[in-house]
Amino acid sequence: MSADPVGALASALAAAAGAPVALDRPADPSHGDYATNVALQLAGVARRPPREIAEELAAAAAEIDGVARASVAGPGFVNLELDDGWFVRTLAGVLENGDFGGGSAATPERVQVEMVSANPTGPMTVASARNGAYGDCVARLLAFAGHTVEREYYYNDAGGQMDRFRESVEAVRRGEEPPEDGYHGDYIAALAQDEGDPVPRMLSLIEAALERFRIHFDSFERQSIVELEIPEAIALLDTYDDEGALWARTSAHGDEKDRVLVRSDGTPTYFAADAAYVRRKFAKGFDRLVYVLGADHHGYVARLQALAEMLGHPRDSLEVLIYQLVHLTRGGEATKMSKRRGDVVFLDDFIDEIGVDAARWYLVSRGHDQTIEIDIDLAAEKTAKNPVFYVQYAHARIAGILRNAPAGFVAQSHEVGSEAPLAAEERDLVKRLAEFPGVAAEAAARRAPHAIPTYAIRLADDFHRFYHHHKVLGSPQESFRLGLCAATKSVVARCLDLVGVEAPDSM
Repeated sequence: MSADPVGALASALAAAAGAPVALDRPADPSHGDYATNVALQLAGVARRPPREIAEELAAAAAEIDGVARASVAGPGFVNLELDDGWFVRTLAGVLENGDFGGGSAATPERVQVEMVSANPTGPMTVASARNGAYGDCVARLLAFAGHTVEREYYYNDAGGQMDRFRESVEAVRRGEEPPEDGYHGDYIAALAQDEGDPVPRMLSLIEAALERFRIHFDSFERQSIVELEIPEAIALLDTYDDEGALWARTSAHGDEKDRVLVRSDGTPTYFAADAAYVRRKFAKGFDRLVYVLGADHHGYVARLQALAEMLGHPRDSLEVLIYQLVHLTRGGEATKMSKRRGDVVFLDDFIDEIGVDAARWYLVSRGHDQTIEIDIDLAAEKTAKNPVFYVQYAHARIAGILRNAPAGFVAQSHEVGSEAPLAAEERDLVKRLAEFPGVAAEAAARRAPHAIPTYAIRLADDFHRFYHHHKVLGSPQESFRLGLCAATKSVVARCLDLVGVEAPDSM
């Protein structure tokens, strides 16, 4: 059985259609297990009635291994009903493949995902945590797809903001209030207790919070080091002088306008540091650079891609993923966040409130292009109303079933046969498992990890429905159903891991 059973079925039908085929699950089970509207799509080009094309495709589909019946419905839909053998073979394939759903990358690449990169002027906030959770899940998906991935944190260790941060700590050390435009809060007083530069200490606290949040960085890059390479980077760009300033001709490479590299007073701009940083990244041998940036960085996309092209790399080898804001509510009231005041919501406090699992889950449960509103009270609940608890409970329930399985049952190599016709709930659960390779591949390709929690909830729904209707241990179908439980546990665990959430064996 193929590593992607639904994809294999679609490919077999595509060979007959002479065009790509997408298979969907009909809302009405009486319409079969899968359906396609490819005949409707081909009708215009072929200048033939869609039902006529559909009849031909149905006849061809009926010859495909695993298809019990193919029929035409409506204006030209082709409905497929699969035999029990397809479900048994699909289940066996899930159990035999330890990386079921992985390895989807047609051309594996070396990819660097740069994320968080908040200046070390204060502890991690929930806003930066969304950056980290999203970026880390993208990195996990890319690695699961077969790419080699590095996670990097880039921070400013010099400049105006860092000067104000240091001045704030120094003021408290002298027993004074921090400057009005400086940084405030209990963490400043805590840093003032230690001697020396507070920046390394603050960075170590940030790193510890992120490790607690299950985000491990492979490298940390300092802006002060990158800036030393600005002259070498500028020498590789298409530049010109205008009114004493040095400009990069980025408009010739897709940017809306040219960008200043060196001001008329001789000081380099932040864009010049961007040029040096992009050059430094590619020089490490990465095929693809991924930046995860906040909603206020929309204007960075074109200019960074222009830099990639000016430095001799394809524009699309540099991606900028923009994520939106996070709003927390407690008792129906919004919680404000500001790094310079003492009323911020720090990541550590957020984790203390709802736990790492719920924090990770909720921060990636919506598309990165959508604002997230998190109800802290709901996120902290240990009930089925809380989706992360609901999915984890499915894993724990299956683990309990398997603990009581007959001696000798080994899920990875167990023969999963079924002498009796499969029940609707068994078929639905296998179909959901079969969808996982396509879901994981698309989530990786679209940089859309929110698809994984969505899928995991549906998988848990299907399992709970199956378990409610059917006895597993001691049933005539025990062999098949134990295999079905083991396969479901494996895929649920994979989903939770891709989101950075633990898969408990008991709750």
